[in-house]
Amino acid sequence: MCWKYLVPGRQIVPLGFDHILFILCVFFLNNNIRQIILQASMFTLAHSITLGLSVYGVIKPTTAIVEPIIALSILLLALENIYSAKVKPWRMMMVYLFGLVHGMGFAGALAQLGMPKYAFTEALVSFNLGVEFGQLSIILFMYFLVAKGFSGKIWYRRRIVIPASMLIACIATYWTIQRTFFI
Repeated sequence: MCWKYLVPGRQIVPLGFDHILFILCVFFLNNNIRQIILQASMFTLAHSITLGLSVYGVIKPTTAIVEPIIALSILLLALENIYSAKVKPWRMMMVYLFGLVHGMGFAGALAQLGMPKYAFTEALVSFNLGVEFGQLSIILFMYFLVAKGFSGKIWYRRRIVIPASMLIACIATYWTIQRTFFI
């Protein structure tokens, strides 16, 4: 096992701030921990597919296209959180499709970590497990910090979900513009 790739959050912090915001978007529209984890796991499954395809050279994503779409995916989820009070049936499909795009972005991050050629598959699996552990850490931290005590309150959506999602939407809008015109 390539342990350096398994360290929880190494793939997410500090370079994966966009990944953290995406997971927070998944978190804020839900108050059911199982649904949050299920969506995050679907996201991981999807990005594992395109990450593997990218790393093995089956697909060759262009950073100039992938990075703006990643930012746009965060923006779209944040807007859904603002304008929708509950999870819609298509949410799981959106998270999956956006996960496919994020996986192409992760291919660049994995290349920066210097994955060894002799342990390619192990490193890929370890990397994905590290991402999943990092996501679960964020979800559990936020669940116990915010959702467990407050999600049942009538003001939760108005005071926490919408302002947090608006902040995420502003950041994602900036990234979308920056990545579209300045990459």
